[in-house]
Amino acid sequence: MSAATDQPSVGQPSAGQASKEQTETPPPLPPEPPFSLYRAMAYMGASMVLALSQGLGQGFVTTNMPQIAGDLGITTTEAAWLMAAYMIPRAVLPLMLIKIRTQYGLRRFAEIGIALYVLVSFAAVWMSDLRSAVTIQFLSGCAAAPLATLAFLYMLEPLPQQWKMRIGLPLALLFLMSAPNLSRVISPALIGDGGLTWVHLVALALAMMSMGLVYLLPLRPVPRERVIKSLDIVSFLLIGIGFGGLVICFVMGPIHYWTEQAWIGVLLAISVLSLTGAVAIELNRKEPLIDIRWLTSPAILHLTATLFLFRLILSEQSSGAPRMFTALDVAPSQMITLFTVILIACVMGALACIAWIKPGREKWFHLAALVLIFTGALMDSRSTVLTRPEQMLISQALIGCAGMLFMPPAAMMGLLSALAKGPQYLLSFVIVFLSTQSLGGVLGSGLFTTFINHRQAGYFQALAEQLTVTGQQTTAAIAAGAAMTASRITDPVQQQLQGVSLLVQEVTRQSYVLAYNDAYFLIALIAGGALTALLLHVFRDWLAQRMTRDQGPSDITEPKT
Repeated sequence: MSAATDQPSVGQPSAGQASKEQTETPPPLPPEPPFSLYRAMAYMGASMVLALSQGLGQGFVTTNMPQIAGDLGITTTEAAWLMAAYMIPRAVLPLMLIKIRTQYGLRRFAEIGIALYVLVSFAAVWMSDLRSAVTIQFLSGCAAAPLATLAFLYMLEPLPQQWKMRIGLPLALLFLMSAPNLSRVISPALIGDGGLTWVHLVALALAMMSMGLVYLLPLRPVPRERVIKSLDIVSFLLIGIGFGGLVICFVMGPIHYWTEQAWIGVLLAISVLSLTGAVAIELNRKEPLIDIRWLTSPAILHLTATLFLFRLILSEQSSGAPRMFTALDVAPSQMITLFTVILIACVMGALACIAWIKPGREKWFHLAALVLIFTGALMDSRSTVLTRPEQMLISQALIGCAGMLFMPPAAMMGLLSALAKGPQYLLSFVIVFLSTQSLGGVLGSGLFTTFINHRQAGYFQALAEQLTVTGQQTTAAIAAGAAMTASRITDPVQQQLQGVSLLVQEVTRQSYVLAYNDAYFLIALIAGGALTALLLHVFRDWLAQRMTRDQGPSDITEPKT
């Protein structure tokens, strides 16, 4: 062949270049036929199983922390490291999951993620000491992180475009948010007299069911694209160190009263420095992992603050009532009815979203949610040592319903805002949403617990100062406690000591209830302040629209000649 025929013609790529371009930008996939009703129901059922699988895994750890500590022969303080180890990857991994899915394929992402979760659930059955338990919980958090994304994808996949936000988003969030409460309903029946064996087996069974559903019901493939850059890894590591340090600090800080351990302050400083370094890198990149400038725009800052604020005040339900009842020696089996009612309230909130959710109505859902939280927290602030779960059914149901009234509209608002800017902004919003929920839950629980511990110490000291050794009420209380132990203890001195011990326990319970009442009232004040601010914002918008409508075109007449 001649030299002329060996060279490509002008303006046309060579064979190698054409092959490279085809590899980098694959042709669009042909449209898939619509799902049948039964197949759509199967995908939605798979979403429910995936969401419950990852949510129950976390809920079982939180709910059964004392039992886990007993099985491992460790203290409850040491057992708190299990929660920190589980939550660190839950807060960090969403940064890279979407890019990993885009570069390596959706099906591979789903299959590897669920297979790892099954292996970790299988290994959890043989946890024997703190080191192995922390390792397994960290790996469990890593493996569970993709499940939340898969739960969303399986719920949205079979629905027509007009129903993805209307039905898919509320149902996916319902299953994800209800799992921790469901774990409190079923845990007492699983534990029984057999320890945590059945808890681990149920988690393993759900993981295996999830794996089977993922393999039987493949998601529609999406075109692959090389999106992971070298600086993405650097930013991810810095953000991972920052988020991980914050999780550890806010889990362990309240336990050690923050200032008792110097390493907490050092770790907090390292976390801030790491996040600052990540922001500096991302601001100077052409294709950043996170668009910091978009995230710091007024609209997204407002949305982020709203998500974080609601996650903070909703910690009243996860860190408030259950822990108060634990301090009052209420058994987990006595709280089953309470959390069943909360689950029903969450379902009602999700159904309300499905019925009325629509772009532009977010503020009305948020107003209703704030009213419910304010009312429920104010009702809880009147608790006494005689309060039992039956007295909190209505208040906790209001708060549970409020969570579901808030979350789907907020997520829809963020998704629509991100998609309006372009598909590349979807990753930034997903990071904001998942991070505010994971980090917000940990930070909210840490701040709530810190406030409780501070107020309880103050109330305990104030109550103890009122009890004098020669006081009539103190003497009568000690005598009553000693009389209660008379049938078991014959030594008068030991009876007296037992009477003093029972009195101290009663003072401790009183101080805890007073501290929780202060916390509930603080949550009510925060919800009331947010409600007032939102009402003023709505009034301002209404006034601006009215003034614009009333002005109309100017009625200026031409002078006569």
